[in-house]
Amino acid sequence: MARAVDYLCGMIRHYLGLIPRAVWKVFFILNFVVGLVVLYPFFAFLLARRSRFPAAFRLMRFWARWVLHVPGVFVRVTREVPATELPARCVLVANHASYLDIVISYIVLEKYFVYMGKLEIDKAPLLRIFFRNMRDGRAGMNIYVDRKTRMGSYKAFEQAGEKLDAGESVFIYPEGTIESWGRIKPFKNGAFKLAIEHQADIVPISFLNNWKLLQNGGFFKSYGRPGIADVIIHAPVSTKGLTEEDLVNLRHQVRSTIEKTLSTYEHRHTNG
Repeated sequence: MARAVDYLCGMIRHYLGLIPRAVWKVFFILNFVVGLVVLYPFFAFLLARRSRFPAAFRLMRFWARWVLHVPGVFVRVTREVPATELPARCVLVANHASYLDIVISYIVLEKYFVYMGKLEIDKAPLLRIFFRNMRDGRAGMNIYVDRKTRMGSYKAFEQAGEKLDAGESVFIYPEGTIESWGRIKPFKNGAFKLAIEHQADIVPISFLNNWKLLQNGGFFKSYGRPGIADVIIHAPVSTKGLTEEDLVNLRHQVRSTIEKTLSTYEHRHTNG
């Protein structure tokens, strides 16, 4: 009888604990949408012309702070090199464990960059504007990747190469998808091939605990709460003189850097 009562009390505590998560996530989503709706006319104006993209980027950084700070998410960033010493053009790569990763990147990276994002974003009317010019359907500030077709991926990386040649940085999640429990999946070759072909440095980024603040998955079961997001921006990895024969070693080096950082962080916080 006592075991049954303890079990029942445990279940009650568990399900009552889900309520704050759901409430916080509803507030987070509402804040996200309200901010986007308020700023949408300004984004529409700035993203209509390529010459205004840097101004749109600065507005994105403002909106990112709105999205995070209002519901109580703050960022603690550790830099292995000063922000001013990051290359003007580079390929930024990071682990991907939460939708917070995208928002936080606009706060921790001051220099202009463009995202490579999956084509499914085009189904979201309010977000489409960041990838497609809404006036004439031309390519926008960021780059769509159609991973379902080889040609789609080729065209996306061709556009990314043009961005690098123009002196802009490109942000890519080499896992290709979100890993909801903070583990790191195998990296795809695209980001590293791009960096080698255009002799652009790679800047690895470790998002350490974003998944514990906003987890991808079931609305009630997944994590959702305010807190401090820890990020490490690693020293640039040079690709000068590298060829496609070095691709696998480069990919392994960058992934290993992020994986070891995540492992060290988890070990430190699990063992006090």
